[in-house]
Amino acid sequence: MNTYLSDAEKIKEYVVGLRRYFHANPELSLKEFLTSEKIEKELDELGIEHKRATETGVIGILRGKEASGRVAALRADIDALPIYEKNDVPYRSQNDGVMHACGHDAHTAMLLGAAKLLAAKRDELKGEVRFLFQPAEEIGKGGKLYTERRSETLGDAARVFGIHCAPDLGTGIVGVKKGINNASVDHFTINIEGKSAHVCNPSKGVDALYIASQIVVALQGIVSRMTSPLEPVVIGVGKLEAGTGYNIIAGNAQLEGTTRNISEENRKKVNGLVEETANSIARLYGGKAEVVWEDFASVLINPADICDEAVEVIDDVLGKGHVKTDREIYLSGDDFCEYQKECQGVYVYLGTGNADKENTRNPYHTDNFDIDEDALTIGAALYAAYAEKYINS
Repeated sequence: MNTYLSDAEKIKEYVVGLRRYFHANPELSLKEFLTSEKIEKELDELGIEHKRATETGVIGILRGKEASGRVAALRADIDALPIYEKNDVPYRSQNDGVMHACGHDAHTAMLLGAAKLLAAKRDELKGEVRFLFQPAEEIGKGGKLYTERRSETLGDAARVFGIHCAPDLGTGIVGVKKGINNASVDHFTINIEGKSAHVCNPSKGVDALYIASQIVVALQGIVSRMTSPLEPVVIGVGKLEAGTGYNIIAGNAQLEGTTRNISEENRKKVNGLVEETANSIARLYGGKAEVVWEDFASVLINPADICDEAVEVIDDVLGKGHVKTDREIYLSGDDFCEYQKECQGVYVYLGTGNADKENTRNPYHTDNFDIDEDALTIGAALYAAYAEKYINS
């Protein structure tokens, strides 16, 4: 076993302090200004070169004493969510209505912890490590922004490694799954045009609210009757806006939702059926529908051989018996998949759930999400060990 875990335990106060700072000061996607400034300040103190790749994205670059030509990239997402936090903790969000409810505060702190560990071993490193502090994961834009600027971000990296908190796994367990890990994510907006009228005379109007309601119900028929029950599919509508008054037939309505698929074939089919359903129902009741799509993330697939590399690192850091290889496919998406289109990469899930610690097993995107901070040093050690093992091989 290497010494990264024991080294990380020595800087636990540093990593926990960073996580609590980021948790208390969350910022929404593409608005991570204070977050980026804090990251840069920490990198400056570590003597690590850095630059901005986007307005709020930070790339740290650490070059070892020897130049082997090998480059490893480590990625952490840094944005928060529009959620009002209900946790009663000292590090509770100070930005009302914004919360780190998906662990990005922990990811950022762990990667800075890894930077500190690796900076201390700079003379022993034989290649280059790139620290990718990525904005806008929650809106599916950050990964694309970074890979479009590959020379600035990934550079010559042939490996990319990412960690995500996992409240369903106990602290000290790491999920490494070969093949499909996360679903594709597409966001749709359906704009419905009807015709307003008095509610006492509905036949003189075209009820956009009624059309929208019928579309919401009919979309579930795609899942239950038009796709295989052996392949998971999600179609969810989370927002519906319509109407101007209680006694007025709504002239316009808007739906927002998402589709989740685990194959590109099904993704194309399901998204086509969403459009067909919306247009058909709108026409049936005399209205019009327009469906606008945003591609947030492709299916995230871990290559088997790169998973094996990651498991070797985890065994070196934690000892054998800490890897879970059969974690269920998660139908959330993650734009880490964009990096995997550019180079070999693996995404692992770090257990942060502890039944003895309040709220640490709560699901993502809930107003009382929290983590077991004992996992932070594990994550920092894994980031650092993965990078060193690759560039020094």
